[in-house]
Amino acid sequence: MATAPLPPVSASVPESQPALSQTVRIIDTFVAPSKTFTDLRRCAAWWAPFLLMVVVSTLFVYVAGQKIGFRKIMENQMQAQPKAQARLENLPPDQREQRLEAGAKITAIISYAFPAITLFFWLIIALALFATFKVAAGADVSFKVSLAIVVYAGLPLLLKTLLALLSVAAGMNPDSFSFQNPVATNPGYFMNPADNVFLYSVATGIDIFMIWTLVLTAIGFTCVSKVKRGTSYAIVFGWWAVFTIIGAALGSAFS
Repeated sequence: MATAPLPPVSASVPESQPALSQTVRIIDTFVAPSKTFTDLRRCAAWWAPFLLMVVVSTLFVYVAGQKIGFRKIMENQMQAQPKAQARLENLPPDQREQRLEAGAKITAIISYAFPAITLFFWLIIALALFATFKVAAGADVSFKVSLAIVVYAGLPLLLKTLLALLSVAAGMNPDSFSFQNPVATNPGYFMNPADNVFLYSVATGIDIFMIWTLVLTAIGFTCVSKVKRGTSYAIVFGWWAVFTIIGAALGSAFS
């Protein structure tokens, strides 16, 4: 008995996602993050978002220095260090003035060096996530890709910097400004750091833009490693809690 002919097999193969430029990656991080993170398996370059952060951060520091002044910024930061502030007040007037002037210069140097400091912490975070996803979740992901995910996922924090820049340029109250917490995007902004440094640090870490960054990081590892989304969220938010508590503890100890 004759059999019906089988339909011809199409030789076409579904096209893979086209290669993205770094500019498109930056845009897609906000509107279509899965496209950006999937493309990182093809090319894990992360220089574009980092250079963008350098430009915005440098402009922010410059405007803050002009509008508020590094000495005032340093004095505001001292409010979160009651022990150090008490030691400063016990100094003779001339030594106190010298200490304040030196502190203002150090504040300026550290502020302009912020991108390099941030990159250092990104390397630590990427290493922690890489090791956890590789060992605990069995993910097929490289350290280079992990670092690229961390850098691109940090783009929402760039929006926070831009918001702070606009606030400073518009003439915000200098008494309430600090580089660590420049805008009201977390509960810590409404707290007095001197009351409880540990709780202030934890509350500052619960930031809208930081949570956005954490969500993007989890999406990124899910896209490149095929690890379940729930596992990615657990790993990413777990490490965030660890880093936040350690940072708050150190800040409280040396305040």
